[in-house]
Amino acid sequence: MLVLGIAVCALCLGTPAVPPHRLLDGGTQGVIVAELRLPRLVLALVAGACLGAAGLVLQEALRNPLAVPEMLGVSSGAALGVAAPLVLALAIPAAVQPLLAVGGAALGGGLTLLAAGFGRSPSAVLLTGAAVAAALQAALLVLMVMADQLDLQLIYRYLLGSLSGRTWDDVTGLWPWLLIALPALVLCAPVLAVLRLGDDDAQALGVRVHRARLAALAVAVVLIAPVVAVCGPVAWVGFLAPHLARRLRPDAGAVGWLPWSAACGATVVAVADLPARLALAPTETPVGAWTALLGVPAGVALLRMRARVREPSRERERVGARTEELVEGGVT
Repeated sequence: MLVLGIAVCALCLGTPAVPPHRLLDGGTQGVIVAELRLPRLVLALVAGACLGAAGLVLQEALRNPLAVPEMLGVSSGAALGVAAPLVLALAIPAAVQPLLAVGGAALGGGLTLLAAGFGRSPSAVLLTGAAVAAALQAALLVLMVMADQLDLQLIYRYLLGSLSGRTWDDVTGLWPWLLIALPALVLCAPVLAVLRLGDDDAQALGVRVHRARLAALAVAVVLIAPVVAVCGPVAWVGFLAPHLARRLRPDAGAVGWLPWSAACGATVVAVADLPARLALAPTETPVGAWTALLGVPAGVALLRMRARVREPSRERERVGARTEELVEGGVT
């Protein structure tokens, strides 16, 4: 029902406003809904679902709730791959842009995993990823200095993440990548559940940890890079959506969280696109600015709530262990 309400608002609100009972009518309003607002809504839902699923894959594979595309160099690498040809005035077909984004995202994520020893230490992955992301963002800044004024405006809007002016061609450009990513997600989810047990236990169960993490990174790259190529780096969806999924389904594992994380990501982007389109109308603001503005505080609040839930359970475990020691020692 929430998604349906968001969809109705996205299709009806704007200039001109379209009453719900006129959504299927023809004429000028019908063209606006069918050719402008509907593809933008579909793209927001698909992009958010991809980012939400990718965020969960990265967090589960690295056993780190802060392991998000923005902190691992994946999003920055994808953005660099798309922005570089624009600044260098290279004529790149639109169909090739997702490949450039995939290459840049794989470079950023691969450097992070390689430098951090393939995720043996969650804190090392986070620190290394922040360093790689900073280096890639510095490269983007150098490119922006080299760009002329028109290209600079395009790059700036792109780097903030935007759904403005997107059409059905942009939506259809994502489907080939989804056909690759969806089967990979189905195969990857059970392995993620095993990786949560720790490297030693996962190896004891027959999982090759390094290969599994590389495979998880590849799946995340295939999900993130095409979205970045079309929409730009829509920030912090991959951070917020998995935490929302765990909050909604606390007893589920990685397999159960995956569809919920995708659904939460789709909802977050669709909701954020409403103020992006309407708050300062007729001027549009980047949707990535709104996802960061709304997502970071909400994600931090969810992390704090999760910590409060875990603390009593740890205290009960300590009390139980102490009681067992006293009983074994003959104290009653």
